[in-house]
Amino acid sequence: MVHAELFFDPQTHTERGVPMGVVIQGLSRARQEAQRRWGLSSALILCFLRHLSQASAFETLEAAMPWREHFIGVGLDSSERGHPPEKFAEVFARCRELGLHIVAHAGEEGPPAYIWSALDVLKVERIDHGVRAIEDAALIQRLAAERMPLTVCPLSNVKLCVYEHMSQHQLPALLDAGLVCTINSDDPAYFGGYMNANWLATFDALPQLGLAHARMLALNSFEASFVDEATKAGWRRKLDETLAAAS
Repeated sequence: MVHAELFFDPQTHTERGVPMGVVIQGLSRARQEAQRRWGLSSALILCFLRHLSQASAFETLEAAMPWREHFIGVGLDSSERGHPPEKFAEVFARCRELGLHIVAHAGEEGPPAYIWSALDVLKVERIDHGVRAIEDAALIQRLAAERMPLTVCPLSNVKLCVYEHMSQHQLPALLDAGLVCTINSDDPAYFGGYMNANWLATFDALPQLGLAHARMLALNSFEASFVDEATKAGWRRKLDETLAAAS
């Protein structure tokens, strides 16, 4: 891993009395330490909890603005069902005005319709999860045509019973359809593993995935990241050099 874009949920902490600055500055110090120790670059994405109200999301955004330089974007996470993206249309419009990157969980537990709403109402730059897009052929065509990244979290998908077994995961079909899928971790303490564990579990359970798919997934992750093109080009060169040396 060379770069991580980390979600954090400040409402989880501020609701029990932890100040916003403590949350953001603590995470920022951890990022700096990871850069110093391992050369791992990173960025923070502030997420709104969708089971709470849009008013709470607005309050969270306002409270976070004194530390605006510490986060690059906003997202939407927590329980999908019953909380469609359009519930947060106004706060995301404000975030776009502020120049923040926009992402949202959609289409894991929630239906494909939530992915459409994330695209058309929130105007996201990336879909988190998105695996249920496979149920909607028109949506698959759109995601492929727009090169819209999906941050797929396989262990989370199994833990949340989207798939009963990893062997049933639709990642191969999504890749075959031309979607910009990546493999990620999701709340590792709850859902079963960090990045490497997700990669290993996926490739162990899906024998149709091979080295070419691994390279594609890595390249997709570079494309999906919110970094400059020169940095992405450097990562691509390093990947191909590493694969050439190993062959």
